[in-house]
Amino acid sequence: MAISLDETDIKILKTLQKNAKLTTKELADAVNLTPTPVFERQKRLERQGYIKKYVAVLDPEKLDQGLLVFCKVKLKQINHEIADAFTRRIMRIPEVTECYNTSGSYDYLLKVRARDMKQYQEFVLTKLGDIDSVGSIESTFVMNEVKQNYGINL
Repeated sequence: MAISLDETDIKILKTLQKNAKLTTKELADAVNLTPTPVFERQKRLERQGYIKKYVAVLDPEKLDQGLLVFCKVKLKQINHEIADAFTRRIMRIPEVTECYNTSGSYDYLLKVRARDMKQYQEFVLTKLGDIDSVGSIESTFVMNEVKQNYGINL
């Protein structure tokens, strides 16, 4: 059972979402506390699963992964065994950076990063194409990333 968060916990989470690289002292200054209680609160938030992990947000353009594609996947049929097998395969494909099981016309929404259209085509033909359960795919190519927010609205 999760303990309810107080105003200070929320401030800590908001501040860390903006910059997880802050030292404990910098975080304490930002939320108007001393370092020891901030450290203890941060560790508690980690233990309780409010903070899942800390990551660096990389620039895909600089790393030659500038093509962003949302790929909608419809399976031929779906049950627990087929869905589990599909998700296990997707977890091993590095080009897929996110995968969501969705409702509606498609079963899964994949967020895919590639160098260019040729690499994406190769991904579709050799990686998605090798999954027997895939019935159809529809690709949506991102022309411009207008808003990208990695945080949760608190």
